[in-house]
Amino acid sequence: MRYLALTLLLLIGQSVLAQQDSIPPKKEGDSIRLQEKDTLALRQKDSVAVDSMPAKPKRRDSAKLEAKQKDSVGIRDYKIISYYGDTTVVDTTLTIRKDYIYNYLRKDDFELMPFANMGQPYNELGKSFSSAPYYPRIGAKAKHPGYFEKEDVNYYHVPTPMTELMFKTTFEQGQYLDALLTFNVSKRFNMSVAYNGFRSLGKYRYEEAQDGKFRTTFSYATKNGRYSLRGHIAAQEMQSEESGGLRNKSQFEDDLPDFQDRAKIDLLYTNANNRILGKRYFLDHQFKLVNHKKDSTDNSPTTLAIGHEFNYETKMYDFEQTQQNDAFGQDPFLVPIEDRARLKTMFNKGFVEFSNKTLGRLSGSVSLFNYNYFFNSILFTDEGVIQNKLQGEEIVVGGSYRNRIGPLYLEGSVDYTVVGELTGNKFDARARYTLNEGNSLLGSVHVSSRMPDFNYLLYQSDYRNFNWQNTDTFDNIRTKSIKFGFDSRSYGLLSAEYSTLDNYTYFASTATEEEIGLGQETAFVRPFQESGTVNHLKVKYEKELKWRKWALMNTVMYQEVTQDSQVLNLPQVVTRNSLYFSSDVFKKAMFLQTGVTFKYFTSYNMDAYNPLLGEFYIQNNEELGGYPLLDVFINAKVKQTRIFLKAEHLNSIFSEPNYYSAPNYPYRDFVIRFGLVWNLFS
Repeated sequence: MRYLALTLLLLIGQSVLAQQDSIPPKKEGDSIRLQEKDTLALRQKDSVAVDSMPAKPKRRDSAKLEAKQKDSVGIRDYKIISYYGDTTVVDTTLTIRKDYIYNYLRKDDFELMPFANMGQPYNELGKSFSSAPYYPRIGAKAKHPGYFEKEDVNYYHVPTPMTELMFKTTFEQGQYLDALLTFNVSKRFNMSVAYNGFRSLGKYRYEEAQDGKFRTTFSYATKNGRYSLRGHIAAQEMQSEESGGLRNKSQFEDDLPDFQDRAKIDLLYTNANNRILGKRYFLDHQFKLVNHKKDSTDNSPTTLAIGHEFNYETKMYDFEQTQQNDAFGQDPFLVPIEDRARLKTMFNKGFVEFSNKTLGRLSGSVSLFNYNYFFNSILFTDEGVIQNKLQGEEIVVGGSYRNRIGPLYLEGSVDYTVVGELTGNKFDARARYTLNEGNSLLGSVHVSSRMPDFNYLLYQSDYRNFNWQNTDTFDNIRTKSIKFGFDSRSYGLLSAEYSTLDNYTYFASTATEEEIGLGQETAFVRPFQESGTVNHLKVKYEKELKWRKWALMNTVMYQEVTQDSQVLNLPQVVTRNSLYFSSDVFKKAMFLQTGVTFKYFTSYNMDAYNPLLGEFYIQNNEELGGYPLLDVFINAKVKQTRIFLKAEHLNSIFSEPNYYSAPNYPYRDFVIRFGLVWNLFS
């Protein structure tokens, strides 16, 4: 938490920062990714006038100039640039989508099922196989939803300092804070400092969770635009206690008065913790060898540029337990249990990019990926030797293309590994065809071949059952995916994605029925690879219906899985419906939204959670789900402040306690939470 003091110091010092007007960022092509963001049109009343002149001008004409400059700076001048170069603007409106993203992840969690406490894992209700990273990661996937990867870090271009503060109550003895300060220290040099942290004790015992995630970014461009760079530093720590879930389900499901206080419920273990710790240094810069502009209004000049991207990251996953527990097996090597997996990666990519108004943007690249995934010692077992590390390098050649041809926008990329054993190839192609102002057709294709994450290939633990090496037996996961969509202002967004997976890799338990009855299913979880083909179809529809001051926002998803073995379990139907009322109140001093959100997913064999690995695993013994989640909310907006008040899972007051986020892990009970998002402009 040492970064919190630095962040607060910068927030206090914001008012004394001297600002220079920043230049507009380089205009990028209309990326398809931009269409997937919350980029609702901003109303005029959401613009802000910013005073960047002295408070007491010496001459009358200076006062006129000051007033003119105040009117010329609006909220659209505060720009957010993603890792991919897509540009959006700061949005201070209050919409139903803002309610959907007001959570720990700060993104829509429609396809996720959270655990009872904040900062705990999310079970997946839906999957998309076209967005997997090209290189394997450390694993512990269930612990990573809130982790900032390099693609999750944004960069900023602002004319004056801007602060965004998000506050939200948690569950017992804690709060959540996400603070951002962005400013420019010179005319063309923008910076940001951000800190995301929380602590939550939780309603159940031994489930305390806390995070501390610090990020700082910078971006710079020369006056002639030939040279530009951007980079960030991120330091993140995410840790939580692990209870293993219910020891006796009847204490929860029988709804006994003695256990209405969830802190009295018995849990499987009381002495386990796991943690993710990561540090990253990222730099991306380029120089334009050729930069031909016909005139000052030419936004698509012919350019030839060379560039370099650098990324160095260290990551560590820990699991600690002060005493042995039969849930993970008997007779461990050492007590206390201290498992630690480490991964160090260094990525370098050099590229050449040609851009032309007619031909589009074309680039070629060569990448070098160095990795070192390791444990402390070599393990000798009866089955053979388990090495302590996987180390090597991957050399990849690639290219990308982007262009707009009338109403058709095209974007694609390809990567092919020429040296290395972890990756094979990846091809992505996306297209968007604009039929008219309010209707577009979407399409994409994804083909990839890569090894699973490192913890599938090699793992070591003080518990004997959790030691394996599969580098010689596991093959590349081969994924093929095709997606179509229709985006209409009048009819909504309809998308369909079909994927086929060969060598699908998953975790599952080999426990017998007797061992499951003794509560030892978790002790026999291991990685497996499916020999048959897994087929997955997902159809999703979103549409908001409005009538006067009333609105009904609907999101429905249908999924179908065909497979030889039951290795991929997902609910067939997931739906979310929000009925709400919106109106200006108090002589338009406040904008109010209030309503109810109903979410439901059909019952299915929900994945179970293994705290030692930080992973979900397949189980086919118990169906869960088939229950509604009812939330009532009152949201308000006063100037640039959005206030959120929500009664979560209201129906748990009168419904049967059969709601679970995973086997043995109940979902949260009824709770009232509140908070705000506040934008400050200097």
